[in-house]
Amino acid sequence: MDIASQMILFADVVEHGSLSATARDLGQTPSAVSKQISALEGRLGVRLLNRSTRQLSVTPEGHSFYQRCASISSQVREARELVEAMGGQPQGILRIASTVAFAKAQLLPLLPEFLDAYPDLKVNLELTDRSIDLINSDYDVAIRFSAQIESSSVIARKLTAYKRVVCASPEYVTRNGVPSSLDDFSNHNCLRVSTVSNWNDWQFTLNGKDVILTAQGNFEANSADAVYYATKSGLGISHLSTYMVASDLKAGSLLQLFPEHNGDAAGIYAVYASKHHLAPKIRVFIDHFSRKFADL
Repeated sequence: MDIASQMILFADVVEHGSLSATARDLGQTPSAVSKQISALEGRLGVRLLNRSTRQLSVTPEGHSFYQRCASISSQVREARELVEAMGGQPQGILRIASTVAFAKAQLLPLLPEFLDAYPDLKVNLELTDRSIDLINSDYDVAIRFSAQIESSSVIARKLTAYKRVVCASPEYVTRNGVPSSLDDFSNHNCLRVSTVSNWNDWQFTLNGKDVILTAQGNFEANSADAVYYATKSGLGISHLSTYMVASDLKAGSLLQLFPEHNGDAAGIYAVYASKHHLAPKIRVFIDHFSRKFADL
C-alpha cells in the first residue's frame, strides 16, 4: 500500500476509534489494518498509536499527523464524488444517521429493495437520537425532523410528512377509559420521552387554535421506541409519530384518541453537507426513499 493510502487508513482508524471497527467498515481483518499502520509508523519513524488489548489511543505526534491525513482523506473523497456526480454509477459506502424509531419503522424494511437496485452500494447505518455534525464527520446523510439547518454548508431535502397522534392500547382504555376532553389528560398516565426537548409538549388544534398540553406520568424513557413499546403494553397514553404507529392503528393494537384535534403535519428530511455535491449515492437514496414514503 502506498503512503497516501496508509495516511487515509490512519485517518479512518482515528475516526473509528479502533482497528476492528475500521476493518469492519473496509471489509478487511483487524490484523491487516494493524499491519498497514505499523508499516506507516515504520516509514515515518514515529509511533502514531498506542495499542493495548483493551484500548487504542493516539500519540501527540499522531494527533498532529492526523490533521493532515484527515484533510487528504476529505479531498480524495470529494474528488471521487465530484467525478461520480458527472455520470458515474452510485457505489461505495453510504453512511446514514437516523433515529432508532424511524430506522426500525421505515428505513430498514425498505433497505433490501434499495440495495437490490444499487448492488455496488453498501450501507453503514448509525442509530442515534443525537444531532450529527455532517460538516466535520464522514456521514453522507442524516434523517432529521426539521428543515432548520445549522449552516449554509448543509442542505435539507424533504422525504415525506408525518403527524404525531395520541395513542393508547385497548387494554389501557378498558382499564382507565378514554379522556373525556383535552383537560382530562391530567387524570391519565402520559408517557414521556426525556431526550427530545419538545416531545412532551403535546400539540392539539381546538377551535382553530393551537393548544399545548405538557405530558405528566410515571414513565419516561430516553427513546421514543421504548415509549412505543410501553404504550403497546398498556402502561399509558403517548403522543407518537404516525410513521411509528400507522400499522398498529390499522390493526387495532393501538387506538387513536382525539383524532379531530391532531396538530399540523411536519416534514422528515434527508440532510447532507454541500461538500458532497449531491453525490450519486446520496441522490439515489433521496430519490428512492422519497418515492417509497407516502405521507406518514
